[in-house]
Amino acid sequence: MIHLTRRALLSAGAAALALPARANGALDAAIDRARRLDQLHALIVEKDGERLVAERVRGPALDRPVNVKSVSKTLVAALLGAAIDKSVVPSIEATIGEVAPRLLPADADPRAAGITLGQLASLQAGLERTSGPNYGEWVSSGNWVANALSRPFVAEPGSRMLYSTGSTHILGAVLTEASGESLLALARDWLGGPLGIEIPAWTRDPQGYYLGGNEMALSPEAMVRFGETVRQGGTWDGTRVLSEAWVETSLTPRTRSLWSGLSYGLGWFLGRTSGADVALARGYGGQVIAVVPDRALTVAITSDPTRPARSGGYFGDLLRLIDDIVAAT
Repeated sequence: MIHLTRRALLSAGAAALALPARANGALDAAIDRARRLDQLHALIVEKDGERLVAERVRGPALDRPVNVKSVSKTLVAALLGAAIDKSVVPSIEATIGEVAPRLLPADADPRAAGITLGQLASLQAGLERTSGPNYGEWVSSGNWVANALSRPFVAEPGSRMLYSTGSTHILGAVLTEASGESLLALARDWLGGPLGIEIPAWTRDPQGYYLGGNEMALSPEAMVRFGETVRQGGTWDGTRVLSEAWVETSLTPRTRSLWSGLSYGLGWFLGRTSGADVALARGYGGQVIAVVPDRALTVAITSDPTRPARSGGYFGDLLRLIDDIVAAT
């Protein structure tokens, strides 16, 4: 695995948590620092299935769904895994042209048909990004899928990472076309039901496709259940939710973020913290699910969704928080 450097983690900031019995001084001190992070809303930590911390610092209650922003990308990638497990789509190597050809607009570059589902999930489609400065123009268009697929290629498919909500939105539309069910229905059937979590309806595009890659809502409690499912190789409370093979595949590095330096698999940022591999689902403002399988640890964090969380600022603080948690447990 390509790892996040220790220097990147230590340049971050402050934070962490505490055992209910307050028997661990390092965790006690860390959670006190965490409370002073003025963007932090909620923090839950579970180790080997035991609840260590469940704290609402500010904001909604722990069982109330909140906008998890681009954590949605990780959830949609998990739905791709479930679709493969259920033979709704054949594999990550299947292409848009094979699975959902009617999504391809007439003015798209012919290469768009050959983009694979895996390349969409790993943000390696090669198409010009719809995120960042292009986001407003994209969501103002009359057809989000066609707009994303009609963009010029700025990289070869499967090469460098281009962080783009449009890629995940295309993936969600492909899953809808292949299954005949909305992305909301798939999320509720394949994740919500087995995990016993609420998944509210969220934003839809002009054609009625649910937005893939942003604006989904989960409670911190639900975030922990999803993270714990991944940590346990795809099972929750004795129920198989995702195949172990899919979990392993999704946590295998395929590319690297130029912004954070973290590697990226299928919906997961991948790095290393306090000597252990860590997988991160990350959303704007500081919405995070961190899974550390070797330490049997899952962390869920929600934050103010209106303020940015950059690598050199608050997101750095959260990396330090996760580092402190792993080191103290």
